[in-house]
Amino acid sequence: MGTIHIIGGGLAGSEAAWQCLRAGLKVRLYEMRPFKMTAAHQSGDLAELVCSNSLKSTLPDSAPGLLKAEMERLDSLIIREAKIASVPAGMALAVERTLFSKGVLTALESFLNFERINAEITSLPSAEELEKSGDVWIVASGPLTSDGLAEALQAMAPEGRRLHFYDAIAPVLEMDSIDTNIAFKQSRYDEGQEGDYWNLPLNKDEYYAFVDAVIAAEKMPLHEFEEVKYFEACLPIEVMIERGRETLRFGPMKPVGLTDPRTGRWPYAAVQLRLENKQESMVSMVGFQTKMKWPEQKRVLQMIPGLKDVEFFRFGSVHRNTYLKSPDVLQGDLSFKVSPRIFLAGQIAGVEGYTESAALGLLAGRAAAAKALGQSFVMPPPECMIGALKHYVTEGGLGDFQPMNTNLGLLPTVPKKRGQSKIERKAEQAGLARETFAQYQDINLKNMSTYETQADLTARG
Repeated sequence: MGTIHIIGGGLAGSEAAWQCLRAGLKVRLYEMRPFKMTAAHQSGDLAELVCSNSLKSTLPDSAPGLLKAEMERLDSLIIREAKIASVPAGMALAVERTLFSKGVLTALESFLNFERINAEITSLPSAEELEKSGDVWIVASGPLTSDGLAEALQAMAPEGRRLHFYDAIAPVLEMDSIDTNIAFKQSRYDEGQEGDYWNLPLNKDEYYAFVDAVIAAEKMPLHEFEEVKYFEACLPIEVMIERGRETLRFGPMKPVGLTDPRTGRWPYAAVQLRLENKQESMVSMVGFQTKMKWPEQKRVLQMIPGLKDVEFFRFGSVHRNTYLKSPDVLQGDLSFKVSPRIFLAGQIAGVEGYTESAALGLLAGRAAAAKALGQSFVMPPPECMIGALKHYVTEGGLGDFQPMNTNLGLLPTVPKKRGQSKIERKAEQAGLARETFAQYQDINLKNMSTYETQADLTARG
């Protein structure tokens, strides 16, 4: 029985480690931080949340809600610790970052078979070496994979080239520095009730003055030799404005469902702030990813009513995300075609989002554990949410392969019925996914029993 080697201590790597440890296997997790930092991380913590602190919706009929529910039934470490470290965020699952990371580390360190190694991995064993040793590797190095490891991965791809796009991070603000005479607390359409979000209303003149300031602000330069490919679900506000001066009002600054208590009406535009910790001392600007230079961010964002004297815990930034064209290089179990004892998981495999990354880590962890134990693991079918996400990564879709968030469009469609609303149709689609997953779990209960054996107990400290 070989050792599981995992590269990357993010959400995918941590989830994969948990699944392998519960199978009674020895796990070595390699994380280069804090020895070598990335352009976006701020610490060496495991499962550090770099962008937002939200793991998105928990609504049962939403794609993110379905995925979380399925992962929870597969004993996901990330979902468990996220719930423990959660902060109020309406129908979304948001966490206090430090508490969340600490919980993940504590869970992994409860196993005697777990070892964290602070080192950068720049090469991978050959297929022949792995067959001889019996070891299995999982690459979960994330979208900020170091150049050395990226080169090793490129060598395993048919075209031998790296794909990438640019991602942006929203600023985090000090709550006490926000003017609550202007900001009001409300979730959309929660009339007369205090919601989970703070809202900053803008009138028409204030909105267009802000847009003009963003256009004129100095931006962080990108490398001239690289083609810029932003992920559509995480566009910088500058890119949205380039598509039209009204774009923000129909995106992150949409005012619908928010009633300004000072006027009794919806504002012309609004900025929403989401809690970052349980103490409610930090908030992030929802959908406000930006590539403005830091002094410019301070100047421009302080133009927003309520932020005149705001203090920044973290400024926004732009960084490059790396991913592989997974359908060309991976088999159906997330292992490489050229080296079946090496698995790929997380954002580098072509998903976008915290929960999605952890979901691939969960599946890669279980598949890798089965490989090491000489057993078989049946992947969830594409008719359930986690199976549909995995299917996209390994099979792709129409057109060029691009990173994908979980969404109901990945699931099989249901026939339109006369008189059925769009909401009802989505609910039916979600219900079928739940039924499929329940059947999958029942059929594969014996395979999953590996994770409830005595080995699981004796491996713990």
